[in-house]
Amino acid sequence: MALVVVLSNILVQFPVQGQVGRLALADLLTWGAFTYPLAFLVTDLANRRYGPSLARRVVFVGFALAVATTVVFPPLLFRLGLIPFELEPGRLVRVAIASGTAFLVGQLLDVSVFNRLRQTSWWRAPVVASIVGSIIDTAIFFTVAFAAAFAFVGPSDAFSLEAAPLLGLFEPQTARWISWALGDLSVKLIIAVVALIPYRLITARWWNQPLAA
Repeated sequence: MALVVVLSNILVQFPVQGQVGRLALADLLTWGAFTYPLAFLVTDLANRRYGPSLARRVVFVGFALAVATTVVFPPLLFRLGLIPFELEPGRLVRVAIASGTAFLVGQLLDVSVFNRLRQTSWWRAPVVASIVGSIIDTAIFFTVAFAAAFAFVGPSDAFSLEAAPLLGLFEPQTARWISWALGDLSVKLIIAVVALIPYRLITARWWNQPLAA
């Protein structure tokens, strides 16, 4: 979990460069969108093998790291010349609050949903839990970090609030952060399904062992 969170909070600073038809990926995605969903895989594996109590402990470790690295890494990467911008302190605090809250709520919801479904088909608990957790995680992070309604948390980002075509392609125009949220969620949902492959391979060796209570 520590590796996933630290790596994701570094990679989130770097947009994905590329074009799919008229869709500019850099306008929607960062590389962190591809590593962060693995946190749900880690949580589900911990839950499957060791039970919800230890899974929640793993989540709390991830939460602490999510907040700490969100505050530490952007200024550090800017000073190293790896990113071209630096967030003002108030903006950095708002993003850290959004990141930590989204991680904690999304991951704890994943644990809860997984446990409700753990006696069903092997694939149902991890995929449903990851999808539900991903939706809530995305909704919380992007609204708290960017929506004008949460300006009381900290300074807003003017660029994220500007109106632009949805996903850079469609009408009507919406605030840019809504397109960012949809792009991020799309990747999370895809990875929630693809992650069933490593989940199945890793848990196969545990399959005949008793489930942790």
